[in-house]
Amino acid sequence: MRLVILGGGESGVGAALLGKNNGYDVFVSDKGKIKKKYKDVLIHNGIEWEEEQHTVSKILNADLVMKSPGIPDKTVLVKDIREKGILVVSEIEFASQFTDALIVGVTGSNGKTTTASLTHHILKQELEVGLAGNIGDSFAKQILEKNYPNYVLEISSFQLDDIVAFKPHIAIITNITPDHLDRYDYQFQNYIASKFRIAENQTQDDYLIYDADDDVIANHLKKHPVQSTLLPFSLTKTIENGAYIDQQNINITIDNNKIIMPTANLALEGKHNVKNAMAASTVAHLLKIRKQTIRESLENFQGVEHRLEHVVKINKVQYINDSKATNVNATYYALESMDSPTVWIVGGQDKGNNYEELFSFVNQKVKAVICLGVDNEKLISTFGNMVDTVVETESMSEAVKIAYKIAEPGDNVLLSPACASFDLFESYEDRGRQFKNAVRNL
Repeated sequence: MRLVILGGGESGVGAALLGKNNGYDVFVSDKGKIKKKYKDVLIHNGIEWEEEQHTVSKILNADLVMKSPGIPDKTVLVKDIREKGILVVSEIEFASQFTDALIVGVTGSNGKTTTASLTHHILKQELEVGLAGNIGDSFAKQILEKNYPNYVLEISSFQLDDIVAFKPHIAIITNITPDHLDRYDYQFQNYIASKFRIAENQTQDDYLIYDADDDVIANHLKKHPVQSTLLPFSLTKTIENGAYIDQQNINITIDNNKIIMPTANLALEGKHNVKNAMAASTVAHLLKIRKQTIRESLENFQGVEHRLEHVVKINKVQYINDSKATNVNATYYALESMDSPTVWIVGGQDKGNNYEELFSFVNQKVKAVICLGVDNEKLISTFGNMVDTVVETESMSEAVKIAYKIAEPGDNVLLSPACASFDLFESYEDRGRQFKNAVRNL
């Protein structure tokens, strides 16, 4: 069997190793440059590879193609592969056939990383469990090297687009808001359907945990019922089977087995993090983790880098790195959780953003907007009349220096871009690290 892998990054190289180990003839092809650390692994394992090109003849003779989630279906090469009738799968689909592990799959527009990390943090206290997918070492590589009996996977819509038989025993959909619409023909419905693929192979013995306060999810479930057992969570409704909030306590009921957890000492702040905690705790309760363990884990969880990360206080000004906010909804949560006047650093590569849902928070909480992008026109026209100060910058160090001048004791300086990072930075991680370095160099 010939396995061709498009993309020589973390997931591609992990799948190449797993494929070789299972007797596939493997070829890795990357249109860009492959990082040295990955090249070394391929060479060391005698796996054929190429970079900065796709040799079509070496790709179209594949029995199976695994493509990186970053490669759109619209590319000519992918169309040609499909036209030849060659199956195209994502890494999670390819890897999952080599494990019998119990899988918890987490998807959603926002909160995926935090919810997956928090779920893993709770489960690992009592179970052997790996964390993979969009996060950490690739799923394929972990199956090859660790072979955990349980996995928590953070899964993007792009990864779900290329599944066939993949089925998590427990699926979580944190929320669905417009994002990545450029990949879905600007049809929100296509993006929603993509997220719901996480449940498409589930049976009634499997579980779907979801936000019952999210109208997009609730309406989709009405029109397109799933086979799985539903365990909703809510901040506003009383839930019979699932999780809800009552007088500052999280109540979780599964098959008449109820546990109650206080929210007063949650390590993570903000309403959205109460929801993430409900989702993670529901998984833990399903998997029979002790209540005491769940509570302690919720109270000592450190959070995720670049997600509302408190960097440092300088002259009584708190600097907060939320570089992972690559869409408007993520920034909504960030601004919602600000409790003092905020200097907001925003901007980057706009994915067709509509900033309207931020207006009330900007009016209430934001004293200055610092635009950090190659093209800031939309931000300036949107927020120019709402705040006294709007400044344009094209480098992180400049943005941070201006924020330092504007902020007064008791204020926050918040990097929450609401946009992709690729106009000025390599990635949202690069953007967040540059922010932290600039702040520490003040």
